[in-house]
Amino acid sequence: MRKSRENPIPPFLYKAFVFVFGGLSLAYLVAPIIIALIMSFTNGQTLKYPPEGFSGRWYEALFDPIRSDTEHIAAGNSLKIALFAVLGSLLFAVPATIGMARMKRSTAASIEPLLLAPLVLPSLVYGLAALIVANFVGFQPSLWLTVAGHVVVFGPLMYRATSVVAQGINPSLAEASAVMGATWFTTLRRVSLPLLLPGILAGAFLVFIQSLDNVSVSLFLADARTTVLPLRMFALIEESLDVRVAAMSGVLIGLTLIVLLVARRVLTPQQRQA
Repeated sequence: MRKSRENPIPPFLYKAFVFVFGGLSLAYLVAPIIIALIMSFTNGQTLKYPPEGFSGRWYEALFDPIRSDTEHIAAGNSLKIALFAVLGSLLFAVPATIGMARMKRSTAASIEPLLLAPLVLPSLVYGLAALIVANFVGFQPSLWLTVAGHVVVFGPLMYRATSVVAQGINPSLAEASAVMGATWFTTLRRVSLPLLLPGILAGAFLVFIQSLDNVSVSLFLADARTTVLPLRMFALIEESLDVRVAAMSGVLIGLTLIVLLVARRVLTPQQRQA
């Protein structure tokens, strides 16, 4: 019998490295969020840290329909684009996942890189290329062209999330449903979709957040009337370091945390049942 090689790194050094490096990484991720939240409650006139007193005046200004009318329109456009991007990604990713699950592994392995290719291509390059192609075929920048671009770029996130869940599903369940006389639509509705639901929800969250925060694709494919929230935030920073940008960040952070908590609440009972 071969003797197992001893670990050259002492256990306490390994634990120290993990905790120190992990702690620094966590602080690097969380610190900007905390600073942005603190700055959003400043009583000053510009973005500055530490803030000049604490006040909720900028949140009041942000929700004021008269003072922040442009920002409300931009937020509405961004939400609309993100929701339609989720819907479009859902219509693309779920059939692709089910179809790939029924293929041979070798065939699926050769096709899957094509489905995931938009994740590798820089979105800035894709946005410019999509604008050139759209102009060539006669399409002008618009909200719907932006939605199509977001589906192409972020749809693979939905596919990836659902495909990971699909790998753990026993294919005999769908076969048993067909043997029992269920139609393909009944099998899809009563067997496949409920089992894929955790991946669908995770993919929808990823697509929604990425679409809501995207700049590069929206910069090229949105028209002048389709002002989106990230571009409006950049404009406010360039113009006057408006503190409402920090308030917008605070609202987005809060909404993201709420969605995460809701998703955890919804998915946990299903994972226990599984």
